[in-house]
Amino acid sequence: MLLVFAMLAVMVTLIVLTALDRVASNANHLDEERSRETLLGAVQTFKFQLGATLNDYAAWDDAAENVYTTPDADWVNSNFGDMTFESELFDVAMVLDQDGRPGMAYSDGVSLGKATRGYLPHDVSILFDQVRSGQSGDVPQALGFVRTLKGIGAAGVALIRKKSGAVESDPQKRRYLLFIRHMSPDKANRISSAYGLPDLVLAPPSTRSTHSVAIVSTSGTRLASLTWKPRAPGDISRDQVEPLVRSALILIAVYCLLLFIIGNSVVRRLRSDEAAAVKLARTDRLSGLANRDGLQVLLEQALQQARSGEGDVVLLYLDLDGFKEVNDAYGHAVGDSLIRAVSAGLEVLVGEDATIARIGGDEFAIVFFGAEAQARAISVAEAILEFFGEPLTLGERVVSVGCSLGLAVSIEGAIDGGELTRQADMAMYASKDGGRGRWTAYHPQMDEERETRNQLALDLRSAIENDEITVVYQPVVDSATFELVSIEALARWNRRGHGPVSPEIFIPIAETSGLIDRLGLSVLSQSLTQLTSWPGLKLSVNISPGQFRDPAFTGHVADLFRRTGIEPHRVVLEMTETYFIQNAERARTVLERLRKIGVQIALDDFGAGFSSVGYLRQFGFDRMKIDKSLVQSLGQGHKAIEMLQATVALARSLDVPVTAEGVETDQQAVNLRLAGCDQLQGYLFGRPCSAADIDALRLRPMELRAKAAAIAFGHPPLETSFPR
Repeated sequence: MLLVFAMLAVMVTLIVLTALDRVASNANHLDEERSRETLLGAVQTFKFQLGATLNDYAAWDDAAENVYTTPDADWVNSNFGDMTFESELFDVAMVLDQDGRPGMAYSDGVSLGKATRGYLPHDVSILFDQVRSGQSGDVPQALGFVRTLKGIGAAGVALIRKKSGAVESDPQKRRYLLFIRHMSPDKANRISSAYGLPDLVLAPPSTRSTHSVAIVSTSGTRLASLTWKPRAPGDISRDQVEPLVRSALILIAVYCLLLFIIGNSVVRRLRSDEAAAVKLARTDRLSGLANRDGLQVLLEQALQQARSGEGDVVLLYLDLDGFKEVNDAYGHAVGDSLIRAVSAGLEVLVGEDATIARIGGDEFAIVFFGAEAQARAISVAEAILEFFGEPLTLGERVVSVGCSLGLAVSIEGAIDGGELTRQADMAMYASKDGGRGRWTAYHPQMDEERETRNQLALDLRSAIENDEITVVYQPVVDSATFELVSIEALARWNRRGHGPVSPEIFIPIAETSGLIDRLGLSVLSQSLTQLTSWPGLKLSVNISPGQFRDPAFTGHVADLFRRTGIEPHRVVLEMTETYFIQNAERARTVLERLRKIGVQIALDDFGAGFSSVGYLRQFGFDRMKIDKSLVQSLGQGHKAIEMLQATVALARSLDVPVTAEGVETDQQAVNLRLAGCDQLQGYLFGRPCSAADIDALRLRPMELRAKAAAIAFGHPPLETSFPR
């Protein structure tokens, strides 16, 4: 180990020294590149300065006047030629005619006369042709570098014109101004000083160097090179810091040696802490079981072993039934105690042959692995159901909860963890849909059923959007006279291409798919519109918990009343107790808003669920509807009748009128009337029917009264044509 550490120290030293060399080299290279870019800019500036000067002289109203309108040679010589004397802007000036022949030529303030050949190389002719032919662009001017009798210089040709841009209309009379600014050693020194380029010299064109910039003519010929002496800042910096770096490396080597000695113990402790942290991150704090992340790790390990041919993997998903009710009724502390008790019970039932995880609030998962994994999973599932068949004692409280289980199998690891989890979850929900308190094994048909439900949801959405949901009405009669006093609106769906769909199927789909709001409002809107044709009748409409949770629900209801003109007191909204149990405060707020509108609220299906007296007193319902299960049990003897009487008496003691649902026989009607129910509803008085059937029934009120009298006096009822 010490040898490895020594080799590592040597490698680090070499790397650092190599890095210094590279940094120095890169710094030198960057400095040369910056110097080259600077010099290129200086050369271009040299040329563009000439261009700016040339533009000022060529685009000049006085120049156009003295060259074209009233030609004045003295003015031209004075303002163009004499300006070349000791000028920093240009040292050669010529005025060229349309054929490129000089009419005036000066160099350094002296007239050249006809000795202009050495100042008009081929590159000047290229510039002249560009301007004359209009190839120079919007500004009739061209610039470039040329070699003349005096040396290398920037040259520019421009058309003499007015400042406004107006030019001589006769092309043969047009004149052109040529300026040349030569690159002298003195100018090179000035560029060197201004741009920080030491020892800048104008070298022959054959000079090739990494620290040189070529001056190229208009025709592409290399005229010269500007070279400079590189400053090599990287080498200077490296030489300055290299002793310090070597000293630092020595200190680092000593420090690393000490760190190596101390680090061994620290690393061992860190590894131990890391393992503990990983275990903690994968553990559920409340139950002490593995959490969702821990489950995925354990499940993947089991699948890896299964893929080696060592057995199968079975995932058992478990969800508590009734946990939320316990949590809401007794508080989160009792709920936490319940989770811990369930976790402890599962550990005892499962044993050491499987892994348990808590993956959600009241959801658990168990992983089985091996050749007998399926048999063990089924045996444990049965044991779990038996375990939940008995109440659990939590301190001074005794609670009863159930569970629903889903089972999925990955034979020899063929199904991955994600898909196995999905299958187990789907099987668990199949257990819930099947009545709870059972286990269900996944089978592919569940996917088909899920796809069927999804397609039903899509078709239902389309049906709502296209107004294909219809409404039927079931009569509600006065228990004493059997007079029609109210109707209950019920949704019906004739699915296009399939036929009628039972409400027991499409209503739950609407609730789970988020369509219940729109479906409920559609039913309420249709029934309110129809109610305008039935003066004197009241209307009952079922409201789902999904509608109740919508913050805009009350506003929608108020809008429908305004649009249809129906008095709100003629409408009863029926709600089950489920929502009141889960959201008591929110339910109270919504009820207050609805009462402000003027509608009445009925507690539906009383006797089918918790049937809490507290909810009757707390929320002050305007009506209670007895569930049909109580009505249908009346034939079972006196106890059922006594239970019915007690239920009605309870409601009457709170001044809550009672409607009985599911009335199918004359005897049931008599018992319910004697018990104190003021309204009856069921097949005895009519099945859900169309609005036209309700119209017909309203036109024959005597038939209902005759039936009431016959039942009251024990006579057989008259034959009637009630909607059945």
